[in-house]
Amino acid sequence: MQALAYTLIPLAALALGAIATTIGKPGPRLRSGIQHVAAGVVFAAAASEILPDVKHGGPLLAVIIGALAGIAAMLAIKAIGTRMQGPIGLATATGIDLLVDGLVLGISFTAGARQGVLLTIALTLEVLFLGLTLVGAFGESMKRAKAIGATIAVGLALPLGTLLGGPVGTLSQPLRTGFYAFGLIALLYLVTEELLVEAHEEGAETPLVTSMFFFGFLAILIIEQLMR
Repeated sequence: MQALAYTLIPLAALALGAIATTIGKPGPRLRSGIQHVAAGVVFAAAASEILPDVKHGGPLLAVIIGALAGIAAMLAIKAIGTRMQGPIGLATATGIDLLVDGLVLGISFTAGARQGVLLTIALTLEVLFLGLTLVGAFGESMKRAKAIGATIAVGLALPLGTLLGGPVGTLSQPLRTGFYAFGLIALLYLVTEELLVEAHEEGAETPLVTSMFFFGFLAILIIEQLMR
């Protein structure tokens, strides 16, 4: 229940991003900056909170199987996003992406409350950007209110994934380690193949925008130290 309650934070960010886009679309430099910050935050959360559980949590075979499953899942999501065009295709790919993010969030809370809170912060920034993107796609064929509603409906995949990830805590140690490895791959994919790729496509690279990745990374390290 704790993990499910925390999903309200990124869901609120999703709604905020959707509403903000209908009022005034942010410029490419701002979007790129948000994506860089989100990438740094997610990378720091993965490296500092999930990676230690993968390294020291269970047998190597569990790590390998979980990582391979994560790679296969991420490539499948990418294939779906490539083949399905238009708002429906984007919504489907985003929903699957959020389902996996929710699963990772649920898994992180089984590793500890601190891990879950830090990952919630990371995913909140990611989901904020998704709200900016998705409502823009819906806005091409829907009225403003319907576009916001459809965006929030897609966002419900996040708490659904969290519910699916919750029971991981009841599994044996090797199985938990496999799920942690899966979650680590999912987060690294999010950083390297989604957030940073899309940030660079904005064509608004400046030293300040690029540095936002490291500021996001540093922010999570500071928050982690303060929570100890």
